Amino acid sequence: MPSSETRSALALAATLAAAGTLHFAQPKPFDRIVPRALPGTPRTWTYASGVAELTCAAAVAHPRTRSTGALAAAALFVAVFPANVQMAVDTRRSRPALRYGSLARLPLQLPLIRWAWRVRSANQR
Repeated sequence: MPSSETRSALALAATLAAAGTLHFAQPKPFDRIVPRALPGTPRTWTYASGVAELTCAAAVAHPRTRSTGALAAAALFVAVFPANVQMAVDTRRSRPALRYGSLARLPLQLPLIRWAWRVRSANQR
């Protein structure tokens, strides 16, 4: 049976893989939250972030690259935070469920960052 550290790493990899896959399967919701200040098209950023999540997932899944992949995942979670802020701004006048849901996403980045950092730290030994 895998250790709890391995299970946590594989769960992080699965979470990243699911999110990355969604960027390609259902790109429109992601396109809408790309900050308008970024150059290029929202779809390019949606696909690029999907590739980044899938790459991090693959790196975290493999023991040899797990530490580096988890560090990259933590950085990715920080990097996509502006999109979550954009979503919260854009939904200010939306129905309450959407507005509160987008606001709730903001603090959820912190546990994701901590999770990736713990996976990285566990693989530094």
